[in-house]
Amino acid sequence: AVLLAPAPGLAHKDTDPPHQRYAMGDLKLESGEVIKDFAVSYVTQGALNPAKSNAILVLTAMGGNHHRLDFLIGPGKALDTDKFFVVAVDAIGNGLTTSPSNSTAQAHMKFPRFNIRDMVQSQYRLLTEHLDVKHVVAVVGASMGGMQTLQWGVSYPDFADQLIAMVPLLRTPAWTVTVLEASRKAIMLDPAWKGGEYTTPPEPGIRLWRDIVTILASRTPEQLNAQFPNGPDVLPWLKTQEDALVPDFDANDWVYQTWAYEQHDISAGPGGSGDMFKTLRAIKSSVLILTGVKDLLNPEWEARDAFRYIPSSRGVQINPASVTGHMAASGAIPADVDALNREIAAFIERGQRVKQENATRSAPTSSPGPASSTDRDMGKQLPPPAPPRTPSSRR
Repeated sequence: AVLLAPAPGLAHKDTDPPHQRYAMGDLKLESGEVIKDFAVSYVTQGALNPAKSNAILVLTAMGGNHHRLDFLIGPGKALDTDKFFVVAVDAIGNGLTTSPSNSTAQAHMKFPRFNIRDMVQSQYRLLTEHLDVKHVVAVVGASMGGMQTLQWGVSYPDFADQLIAMVPLLRTPAWTVTVLEASRKAIMLDPAWKGGEYTTPPEPGIRLWRDIVTILASRTPEQLNAQFPNGPDVLPWLKTQEDALVPDFDANDWVYQTWAYEQHDISAGPGGSGDMFKTLRAIKSSVLILTGVKDLLNPEWEARDAFRYIPSSRGVQINPASVTGHMAASGAIPADVDALNREIAAFIERGQRVKQENATRSAPTSSPGPASSTDRDMGKQLPPPAPPRTPSSRR
């Protein structure tokens, strides 16, 4: 993810669920261009039930892979694999799904530009065509994964019961575009980038990218001050962070994903009305939006305002006692991890309980006769609210 990616801790281990790929052939993009020989990478955890009704879709952040939200996935965690079939999908351009770095037909800068909606389309095709999943319990993602999550509610409004978006954006603001442009320039102005035709990583540019995006934009002054009370102590730590990134980071993949990120607008394109408020009001899923305090990459006001217009939604600050910014959804801070698991698990449980109650309430009774007193008590409706009182003339 932007927050940690690609770090050694997110590498695939022998004990992890196996990588899987679904080859779709050519993928037509919203622009009309085509990604040739497209294949989407994914992993699954848990078992799909016979009704195929327990799937959860997990989406990756910019620069991240399917391990991005491992801190939420597993027995006893928010995305409990003893209950749910969890499908974690790699986004276009992350180096596992077809990308500038691994395409043979359209390598490097010959790769066509794509957008967030193209990512969502590829995920929809994976679920419906390959896994035969026609509906999911939830779509879950952080950062660019959160942006994809909310786009699901617009592109495929009947597909998910719940959408859970951490530190997302609805429409990329000028501030974030500026951060992304600075990160691209750090890479593209490095002579070692060679117009995207490098054979070894453009190391100076990648080191500067790391400082701009994963340090300055993803953290907060408060967090770094707490971590390094003596300011100069941060410098060797910065070098360690850079050293860990250089061998695994593909510069072209990053450039292409930033182009998708900065052009995003949930109200544009198919499914959107062009009007942000109308687009949000049309979302049918229940939505949980979780923001980081003082997020300097995806300003929290952008996402916080969204839940006010989505009909069934909840907005929550991740661990308000801490000021961890975009890093709040990284999985790197134990207090934030605990807060996210607790909040997301409760949200999913409430949503599934309400769904079951609604299904029970709408199910036909087996007998046309009068219900017993117990049945009546269980199914009775609350009385309608009293009419509003006429305002008193007294002050």
